[in-house]
Amino acid sequence: MARVDALVDGIYRICTTVQLPDTDFQFNQFLIDDERPALIHTGMYGLYEGVRDGVAEVLDPGKLEYVILLHFEADETGGMDRFLEGAPNSTLAGSAMSAILNLSGWNYSGRVEGHSEGEVIDLGKHKLRFLETPHVHHWDSMMLFDETTKSVFPSDLFIQPGDQPPVVTEDLGSMMCEYYREIGIFAHDQPVRDVVDRIEALDPEWIHGMHGGSLGRETIPSFIRALREEPVGYQGKLLGREVFPR
Repeated sequence: MARVDALVDGIYRICTTVQLPDTDFQFNQFLIDDERPALIHTGMYGLYEGVRDGVAEVLDPGKLEYVILLHFEADETGGMDRFLEGAPNSTLAGSAMSAILNLSGWNYSGRVEGHSEGEVIDLGKHKLRFLETPHVHHWDSMMLFDETTKSVFPSDLFIQPGDQPPVVTEDLGSMMCEYYREIGIFAHDQPVRDVVDRIEALDPEWIHGMHGGSLGRETIPSFIRALREEPVGYQGKLLGREVFPR
């Protein structure tokens, strides 16, 4: 069952905690209640009912106008067709590269908007600006910056494994970096650090990661420092398994 928490000014975290072999792990979607409601990430296909029920605690899921994906991966997009079928006037929005590379090759006939760097979706009160962030962690990856609340939606950056509270105030930066080295999602440190510089320049009030709790202004610097100082790039492990055992 998904847990729903209000975060800031119409932004809600819809969180499902899943038990993995070594730890609990959270999958977050973010609902923005506005004149044109939007859902950021859909969760996997099998989580659809729980996430939909979470949306329904705040608003009618049939009123969603945008379902937004930040890269093409099961936990980002697995429920996209079901949400769009349930909201006939909605649009799937995401990276222009995702639309070219992925959606054009699937049996998908819904309405799609492909966005590039700097383009904005106007939801009414909230203005979502797209940031192109290639290789953090996919070729087609993007992030969002809500100009109204100064919130960054960084997808898989700023991850925290475990069963985290809606807002994390603890310094978990080193744990985050160690987890990245174990699971191997970033090919190299440099693209990550370049994006961290861009995020810091936005001077965000909030960072709403897809896995773990949201970070407020006072907590963000410790996570940014860890990403700058500690390695996060691929070191021969995928999901904790050595690909080429020594």
